Amino acid sequence: MAFKAYSIIDIFSRKIVGWRVEQRESDDLATQMFQTAITTHGSPAVVHADSGPAMRSTDLKDLLADLGIAQTHNRPRVSNDNPFSESEFRTMKYRPNYPGIFDDLDAARAWVNSYVSWYNQHHRHSGIALFTPAEVHDGQWTQRWLQRDHALQAYYDTHPERFRARPHTESPKATVGINLPPENDPDRLHAA
Repeated sequence: MAFKAYSIIDIFSRKIVGWRVEQRESDDLATQMFQTAITTHGSPAVVHADSGPAMRSTDLKDLLADLGIAQTHNRPRVSNDNPFSESEFRTMKYRPNYPGIFDDLDAARAWVNSYVSWYNQHHRHSGIALFTPAEVHDGQWTQRWLQRDHALQAYYDTHPERFRARPHTESPKATVGINLPPENDPDRLHAA
């Protein structure tokens, strides 16, 4: 059977902060999901969503407006306007244990619950310097970064001949967004 999967991703940390699997797309269910995510994780400045009816519903618009949250949407028929969400769904569908077809709604929800736990707690995400979404979301990445940096610098000090220069330990970007100006643009910080 085919079901509708909803997800909310914090684009800074890439953590899935809300999700649902339902038999149909629904304004009420989407609004409930956002209310729960906002209650649990706090209010974001902006919610960027696809252009589906549930994401454009009056109920969701009213909820976000009441909370002072700006809302933006994908352009019609532009599939890459929400790259963070598209990437997460691709990761989901390409997991080795993704069944493709679920026997029933409970099976779909159980699988997605397991996936979300793995994604948030164990997935080393290339967009956030191979930290997990949970580490970045909770701020714990800084401790792991110090461990990585210490190990990398110690290895460099022991074997400098294996490097062209002192290595740099990557960290998550300080600013993320959709359609940001290039990093070398002097107006970049004003546009974000």
